[in-house]
Order: sequence, then structure tokens, then C-alpha cells
Amino acid sequence: MLFYDSPNPAPNPRRVRIFAAEKGIALPSKEVSIPQREQKAPEYLTKNPRGQTPILELDDGTVIAESVAIMRYLEALHPEPPLFGTTPLDIAQIEMWCRRVEMILMPPVAQVWVHTHPFTAALPGRNAEWGEANRPRVAEALNFFEQSLADRDYLAGTDFTAADILLLTTVDFAGFIGLDTTEGLENLSAWHRRISERESATA
Repeated sequence: MLFYDSPNPAPNPRRVRIFAAEKGIALPSKEVSIPQREQKAPEYLTKNPRGQTPILELDDGTVIAESVAIMRYLEALHPEPPLFGTTPLDIAQIEMWCRRVEMILMPPVAQVWVHTHPFTAALPGRNAEWGEANRPRVAEALNFFEQSLADRDYLAGTDFTAADILLLTTVDFAGFIGLDTTEGLENLSAWHRRISERESATA
């Protein structure tokens, strides 16, 4: 298999790198440069018509796109340590928190990034006013996770899971684009320090 990766600050490829590191999986990889628009090259688009990274290409040519789908594939191949849960309740709760990261925090962060950041200035259809309007939504989302972490060490409960990976990479990306992420949020700050100290967080 071959993992088509993009370096930091791209959050979605980093999800898979952290996940693989937690599993002890060595993924052969090929770098795809987002600034050079290599993910939009015709050869890459034949593998992923959405023109996004990451993808995982299997030995038979099958391509798995979307970071969480890749993580789930790796979990099925390497179930230990379990990062998507083992009991019906654990599986459901981890999925719930993964969805909350992707539905509550990621969309406004993405809008600020696309519509206001200098790195995306050349993209068509930018609307700076809309991007700025999403900054309060980011703050609201971060406060939601601040409250959620008031009684637990990890997002989905007592153990480190895929949900923590999704939240970490999103919070770090938000910080990269200049958003206040953990300032004044004690629970989120403590969680962020704890997760960032894991060896896998450097992936």
C-alpha cells in the first residue's frame, strides 16, 4: 500500500499519521504538495477526483479516500490498540465525538481558512466577510469542547481514541491560521497539553 501524504499544517493527512503512529504501523508514503497544487494534477485526480489528500492506495490499485475511512481500514487490519472502541457503547460514543469535531468545529475553521488566510488568496470565490463571520462560530465550538472536557481526560471518555486525534489536528490547524484556540479555556488547554505530549503527536 502507498499513503499519499501532505505535510503539516494539512490536518487530515496528519490524522492518519498520528493514527498509524499510535498503532505502530509504518506506512510507505508519497508526498503531495498542496501549495504546488499537486493534488489537482490529472494523474492524482484519476485516484481521487475530489483532488484532496490523503488517500491510501492498496496493492491492487484500490484507493481509499477520506482520512477517517483510511483510519477505519487500518483499525480493521490492526485492531490493537483499539482507537474506535470495542463495545457497542464505546464505538457509538467515539463515533459521536468524531462527528461532533467534524460538524461543529471543522466547518467554521475551514471557512476562516479558505476565505481569509493569505495562503488561499488565489482561490476563486473568496468572501472575506463570510470568513470573518465564522470566527465567532469557531469560538463557540471551542467552548463546546471546553465544557465537554470538564469531567474527563479524553474526549470520548477514559481512553485516548480517534476522537482525540480529530480534535487535536483541528485545534492545531486553527492555531496555525491564527485563531485563538485554547486561551482562557482551562479544560481544553489541559487536554491539549496532555495529547500533545504523546509521541504520536509529532507525526
